[in-house]
Amino acid sequence: MSYSGSGNMGGGAWRNGGGVQPHAFDPYLQPELFRGVLTRRVFAFLIDLVVLSIPVILGYVFIAVFGLITLGLGWALFWLAWPASIVWAIVYYGASLGGPHSATMGMRAMDLELRTWYGAPGYFVLGATHAVLFYVSISFLTPLVLLVGLFNGRRRLLHDIILGTVIINSSVRTQVAPAARSY
Repeated sequence: MSYSGSGNMGGGAWRNGGGVQPHAFDPYLQPELFRGVLTRRVFAFLIDLVVLSIPVILGYVFIAVFGLITLGLGWALFWLAWPASIVWAIVYYGASLGGPHSATMGMRAMDLELRTWYGAPGYFVLGATHAVLFYVSISFLTPLVLLVGLFNGRRRLLHDIILGTVIINSSVRTQVAPAARSY
């Protein structure tokens, strides 16, 4: 079957040349890349929550002790704790998903990595946006939105579909299409 550029018939994405570029990861040709991904993502998320909460808890304890030492004046810093927690989470996800492993600490522990649909590794803005979109979708659409992953072959969640990302098993080393770089 040949694609003449008249429609997106193959489930891929449009290229500048008018044709359709297929996804780098095919769940039917490479099912091992997606085996157990949803279960691993849940445990990776729990590990990441622990990693994120340790500095936040230490920050709250520091402010509480600092407030005692300064006879209550230091407690005025509590208003900074919540925004700092959000900034810390965005930086953590952006730096780790945009890092050399394209995975957070939890994802690395569970042998997962983030890739774009065309096979490229993640970058800082994509990682930060991935986290923000995840928390927004969970907040507004309830955790039932996670059921989306059960109904597609790549086990992508709603925020993965919107951003064009896929989470794969990094323990499985298969040959995929070479990644296109954005630089």
